[in-house]
Amino acid sequence: MNYAKCQALPGKSVLNEVIAIGNCSGADVDKFAKFGLTAVAGTKIDAPLIKECYPNFECQLYDGSQISKHSLFIWEIVKAHVAPSAKYPETVHYRGEGVFMISGRNISRHARVKAQYL
Repeated sequence: MNYAKCQALPGKSVLNEVIAIGNCSGADVDKFAKFGLTAVAGTKIDAPLIKECYPNFECQLYDGSQISKHSLFIWEIVKAHVAPSAKYPETVHYRGEGVFMISGRNISRHARVKAQYL
């Protein structure tokens, strides 16, 4: 199997689109067109990145041995893209059962972390 995909982390501004995208199948609808998202070509894989998402990760299947037994795909990130425009974006994380979390406030402990670990 030679699978490739883009994994993107959406921000709070596209939460409604995230929900709508999850409620339909890409086999039936062009999700980029329907939800007003911008496809950007990847540099390592043949799968689109999503311009409206802060980070995008180009991934290829690393280990497919657990797919048939556990539906578990183990991916390797081959290229990471991060938008320079947002220093601390409010990202959306799905917790299950229709519940989402928006990333929380930042707390700096820079002075307490040893320089070699920054």
